[in-house]
Amino acid sequence: MTRDLSDRLRAVVDALPLREGMRVLEIGCGPGAAAREVVRRIGDGHVHAIDRSPRALDRAVAGSAAEIASGRLVFELVAAEDFTLPAGGRPFDLAFAVRVGALDGRHPEAGGRALARIAAALTPTGRLMVGDGAVMAELRLPR
Repeated sequence: MTRDLSDRLRAVVDALPLREGMRVLEIGCGPGAAAREVVRRIGDGHVHAIDRSPRALDRAVAGSAAEIASGRLVFELVAAEDFTLPAGGRPFDLAFAVRVGALDGRHPEAGGRALARIAAALTPTGRLMVGDGAVMAELRLPR
C-alpha cells in the first residue's frame, strides 16, 4: 500500500480495469500519487503521466525517482488537448483522468480536441475512464 495515496485516489485506482503489463496514460497527474500506484499494480507495464502544470510535474518527478529510474513511469508537461503519442511510442491500453476540465465538461472546446488526441494515442480497444474521484465512468471516444 502506498502511503501518499489519499482515500479518494485509492478509490480511483481501485476502479480502473488494470492488468499486468498494461500501458496506461494518466491525464492530469498532479503530484503523481495515482501514477505511482498504477505502476505498482501493473507489474512490468508502463505509465505515461501528463499535466499542464509545471509545479505539479516538478512534485511528481521529485516523488517518483525509483519508478522513473525503472523506466516504468514517464512524466510529460503537456495539456490533454495538445498531447500526442511520443514518436515511436506504442499506444496505450487505458487512459484515465480525475477532475480534468477538458474532460469533465467545464471546457468543452478543449474537451473535443483532447478526446481526439486521446483516441489517437489508444489501441483500438483502448478505454478512457474519467471522473471526479468518487465516481469513474468510461467515455466514448471518436474512432
